[in-house]
Parts: sequence; C-alpha cells; structure tokens
Amino acid sequence: MLFLYNLVVILASQLLKIVALFSPKMKLFVDGRKSVFETLAKTIHATDKTIWFHAASLGEYEQGIPVIEAIKQQFPTHKIVVTFFSPSGYEVRKNNTIADVTVYLPLDTISNAKQFIKIVHPEMVFFIKYEYWPNYLNELKNQNIKTYLISGILRENQAFFKWYGAFYRNALKTFDYFFVQNESSKNLLQSIGFNNVKVSGDTRFDRVVSILERDNSLNFIEQFKDNKTTIVIGSSWPKDESLLVNYINQSSDDVKFIIAPHNIKQEQILNLKNQIEKKTILFSENVEPLLIAALQEYNVFIIDTIGILTKIYSYADIAYVGGGFGNPGVHNILEPATFGVPVVIGPNYSHFAEATALVNMEGCISIQHQSQLNEAFDLLLHNDDERLEKGHICSTFVQMNKGATQTIMNHILS
Repeated sequence: MLFLYNLVVILASQLLKIVALFSPKMKLFVDGRKSVFETLAKTIHATDKTIWFHAASLGEYEQGIPVIEAIKQQFPTHKIVVTFFSPSGYEVRKNNTIADVTVYLPLDTISNAKQFIKIVHPEMVFFIKYEYWPNYLNELKNQNIKTYLISGILRENQAFFKWYGAFYRNALKTFDYFFVQNESSKNLLQSIGFNNVKVSGDTRFDRVVSILERDNSLNFIEQFKDNKTTIVIGSSWPKDESLLVNYINQSSDDVKFIIAPHNIKQEQILNLKNQIEKKTILFSENVEPLLIAALQEYNVFIIDTIGILTKIYSYADIAYVGGGFGNPGVHNILEPATFGVPVVIGPNYSHFAEATALVNMEGCISIQHQSQLNEAFDLLLHNDDERLEKGHICSTFVQMNKGATQTIMNHILS
C-alpha cells in the first residue's frame, strides 16, 4: 500500500505542474515549493535547535498560534519552523513574525521527507488539527522525534475507522500523543487501540481570548461607525452577499454596514459595490485626508484588504459570518463571539462544533433564506435585550472553553 501511495504522490507531482500552467492558485502551490530546501538551508544551521509546526492552511495556523507562543516562551533559544500545505495559508502568513522560517511543506515523497527532516532536525513536531503525511510521519518515527497532534478532530467516516483503513491507521502509530478537541474524537481513537490521547479542547478559544488583551482600535472604523449601530459582515461569499445586499438596500440610514469579503479580487469587489444602493466606500479608496474626515457620511464600508477583520469585529453590534451557504461551511465565528457580539450565519455549520453549540445555545442564529435573514437582523437591531443576551451567551461560551494550550503544555513539560 505504501508503494502505491508513493507512486500516486509522484504522479500527482507531475500532473500538478501541468495544471499550474492554467491555474494561478496551483502555480503558487508548485512554484512556492521550488526553493524550500534552499530557504531552509540558509536559515537552519546544524547547531540550531528547532521545533516544527505544520498547518494545512490559514485556519489551522491561527489555531496553532497559542501553542507556538507558549513553546517560544518555554524554549526561547529554539528556532520555530512553520510549514503550510495550502497557498491560501502560506501566501497570507508567509511574512509572519512568530516563526523563524515559514515555507511550504514539500510533497510527501520519501526523498522529500528525509531531506526536509535532515535539514530541520526538529526536537519536537506539532501537526495542527489534521493532515497525516505517511512519509514525513514515518521518518519522524524512525528518528525518534517527538510528534504531536494538537486540536485534533476525528470523525467516524474517516478512513482510519474503516475496514480498509490499516494503511492510514499505521500513520497514526507514529504520533507520540494526540490532543483532541472532544470526547468523540478520543473515543474513536480508543476504539482502534490508541490510548495516548487526551481531550484538551480547541486552541482557537485561547487564540480569540488573547485578542481581547491587545489594542483593537482602528480610528477610521471608529469614524465610520459614528456611534451608530453597526453590522459587520465577515468572510462573505457571493451567496451570502446576494441576501445581504437586499437587506442593506432597504435598511435605515441609522444602521452602518462593514463588509469584509472572503475574496478581495477587484472585479468581485466592484461588482459587490455596484449592487449596493447606499453610499458606499472601499478601504482602498480611503487614502485622502478629506475622505477620512468624511467617513461618517457613508453607510457601507467595504474592506478590500486582509488582516484587520478581527479588530473590526470589536466595533460590531451584530456580526454576520459568511461561508454558511457553501461547503464545508461557515467561517470562524469565534472572533466576533469573543467580543460579545451576537452572530448570524448560513445553514451549513454542522461540521463546526463551536457553531453548532452556539446555535443550540441561541447565541448564534442560523438562516436559510432572505426572510429569515431579514427577521434575524430586525430582531437584533430593534430588541436591545435580545441582542445583549445573545452577545453575552457568545462571550461566556468562549471564556468557558479556553485552556487547551495550558493542557498541552502541562503534558509536554511534565
């Protein structure tokens, strides 16, 4: 089975080069891996002590930050290596300051795994949430390098738990310890003979709690808000926006809207702006002092940049988090929730435990169509008690679920 897996990876690596000729995203995927070993060799020296974190994409990276920060505090002389599989993670966070070197993870071939681990020679390795690369994991096991899964989540429909899953179960044997988000993940691992597992919870809660401790002020957002009730729309997709635009166009001028779309391509941003009948300004237009002074005159502010949405949530009275009309579903609702903001989402959220919990607790409202969106926003806009109660449920939920990072660190340092 390992032979077939390696053959597929090699064939895929050649196919991806062809696909990259026609796909900008795949071109980033392929080209970004060409200089990985050269970059590592320049940054990591034989005498360095290193610790390696791997994230599939942006969400997993954010999930890992609390543990990376805790590790840096405990091991200040070690170099931190962060790898990404996806361009959507790497391209956004390649210039982060928390790691000493950030690169793409080379494809999972035997030679790549051996070369990567030889150069990086990590003392500890952390895979965040998921991704199980057999050749990397086998090489780590062969070299007796401590390997952990953190914020892991497992489901019974995964291959590990099927009759044909022996090959995949062997990959799990390479981990020294599993820190999982919930009891069901622990029970699934135990059902196939893994007892080196602990329910630590989700490190994302620690991540969003820490947001409260930093300066979240943005003067231009404060000027735009102008002390008016503000709905912040984060990570929206066209399916979300088709409903939201209808609501915005018929809304009172006493309500402000901030939209931070998931995709900030110019064509899509301009298309969104052209659909809105209210007075609208883009972040990219907000460059002249006169415009900054006049921001309060606008009803809608479209944020066509990245990196500031979390701070913007601190100004929200109500949040709408996008993605809930797509697959796999809704984006991160914990960022607005930590500020005590009630959240509205689309119908596809069942794969996300925090969204499911908050919907059940009535801190979050799930909608399926236009009339439900209108009803949810109208309720939260016109009923202060309802808005404050749902916001309180959200913030309390986040506070009650923090602590995963400490659980992980207690075990590692024991």
